[in-house]
Amino acid sequence: MPIDYNRRPSAPQPEDRQPAVSLSKVTLTKAAPRVSLTKRGGTGGVLRVNLNWNSRPAAPQQRGGFLAKLTGAGAGGSGAVDLDLGALYEYADGSKGAVQALGGAFTDGRPRPLLRLDADDRSGAASGGENLHVDLSDPAAIKRVLVYAFIYEGTPNWAEADAVVTLFPASGAEVEVRLDEHDPRSRMCAVALITSDGREVTVQREVRYVEGGQQALDEAYGWGMRWRTGRK
Repeated sequence: MPIDYNRRPSAPQPEDRQPAVSLSKVTLTKAAPRVSLTKRGGTGGVLRVNLNWNSRPAAPQQRGGFLAKLTGAGAGGSGAVDLDLGALYEYADGSKGAVQALGGAFTDGRPRPLLRLDADDRSGAASGGENLHVDLSDPAAIKRVLVYAFIYEGTPNWAEADAVVTLFPASGAEVEVRLDEHDPRSRMCAVALITSDGREVTVQREVRYVEGGQQALDEAYGWGMRWRTGRK
């Protein structure tokens, strides 16, 4: 049969097309709260944990009545929220501690830190938010890291702060945890628990609000440390 060189190739039919699979983000939810970084190729290198939030949820003129009093956005109040990122850590060698802006504990104190906080964004205006760096080059060195968010200043108006924590592995898909549950009585929220059994590193969504500060969080998760009052 002669070949018709003028004939255009037929367009692929719908059944020939494979649905696109997004590898750019994994969102942890109540229904699917856990992901293995190891199985997704996300271990090795440094894991960046980013906190971003809306420091000024609404303009003062948009608020009134009870809500204005609650947020302090009425007369004499700015309504701004200072949200801090921090973590409790427990290493395989038994050492424990906290990395946070409060008290100036920006690293775990090691010559080569496994945990490091890069800055304290007091306003929430920085486009990069706050970042915690977790060294996963040797997963066996880490037992567990509890990532938390803490409202240092401002009314605990979590709903309008619209905070989100995103974990960026050195490779593989990013992992997102949205603070989509709220408790206006609490300033402290345990966001995610990173655990390692020496072979596999997993991330567990927590989004658990604790009434009190870091000591209350410690007690809720059985860290067993001694605490004293700190300032920024």
